[in-house]
Amino acid sequence: MSTPPAAPPSGTVAWFHCFAGIAGDMALGSLIDAGADLKEILPLLDRLSLPGWELQVEDALRGGVACTRVVVRGSEDGGVRTHAHIAHLITEAALPPRVTARALAVFGRLAHAEAALHRRPVDEVHFHEVGGHDAIIDIVGTAAALEVLGVDEVTASAVATGTGMVHTSHGLLPNPSPAAVRLLQGVPTYGRATTVELTTPTGAALVAALSTSFGPMPAMLISRSGFGGGKSELEELPNCTQVVIGQRDVRAGIGSGQPVLVLETNLDDVTGEQLAYAVSAALGSGAFDAWVSSVAMKKGRPGHVLHVLTDAAHLDELRHVLHTATGTFGVRATTAERWPAARTFDEVSVDGMVVRMKVGYGRAKPEFEDVAAIASTTGAAVHDVASRAEAAWRLEHP
Repeated sequence: MSTPPAAPPSGTVAWFHCFAGIAGDMALGSLIDAGADLKEILPLLDRLSLPGWELQVEDALRGGVACTRVVVRGSEDGGVRTHAHIAHLITEAALPPRVTARALAVFGRLAHAEAALHRRPVDEVHFHEVGGHDAIIDIVGTAAALEVLGVDEVTASAVATGTGMVHTSHGLLPNPSPAAVRLLQGVPTYGRATTVELTTPTGAALVAALSTSFGPMPAMLISRSGFGGGKSELEELPNCTQVVIGQRDVRAGIGSGQPVLVLETNLDDVTGEQLAYAVSAALGSGAFDAWVSSVAMKKGRPGHVLHVLTDAAHLDELRHVLHTATGTFGVRATTAERWPAARTFDEVSVDGMVVRMKVGYGRAKPEFEDVAAIASTTGAAVHDVASRAEAAWRLEHP
């Protein structure tokens, strides 16, 4: 009897490896380097009512790595474009639906970041650097290149940023810029000791708006890859953004959860105070969770295993925390995935005092610190305060 064929991988995924950050030109260059045909990208860009630009594509080397460098040249009209203007420019271009949606999503992120930084409504946001020909072509070009390659899903690694100060149209600003920091909220990031602006606002907006997840390369059958070069060479690493493209492969791993790392260290010579401090320090340094298990170690000695759940962006910092907090001689890591349940936060009042509630899956759980504080103040039992908080929430949410 013949064996039925295995279920095919589902969906084309592109993973951006931002080990040297990401910029709009680096994202577009990496996709062209991976095989996105310029003869298919340019006709899509020509649909924009944006005269006076030229896209130059050239081979380059960055840190010995062969890459593609793209440069947008053209004469600006001197005007400052608004978000509404650029959104109209994109929607009127009759681009493929996913190109339009992706480009609008990126500029939407940029507009909300600028609105928050300048404390004005989104409709009144004026783009300076990200409203120029180069930013528009980089963003719409990246969306077009993803479409040419048939990419269904975008993911990214943790994003590297620089330090020091950078020159912008607003003057001298910290590196990463305030706009990039705002755009990278919720995105795993880490800093490198370089004064180069590794991640620009355009690059930050691209990964923040288009990525469905962040972490190590997802399970896939790799079909192509490419490198997009930055403007200049770096001494410490290749100034490139890498993209890896392939078919999602459920056979290669679980592949649908959030990639995480589990750091562990075996301990047989620490006190309970040190263990408690280590757990607290890990949580304070960005760990998702931390806990301790009791084990029997070699020669029958009782000991503990300290576990820390984190993402790759906090690996170095948390390794340092574990070493300094416990004096351990070694830390190991295993890769895993997690499926955190969606949750929201609410508040109720008990005896005139606020109790924060964690809400999810039809359940509301009071924060213990608030419950304990009310119990201490009123003399009520802890379980009674918790029950009253849950009842108050159910009354407000029948």
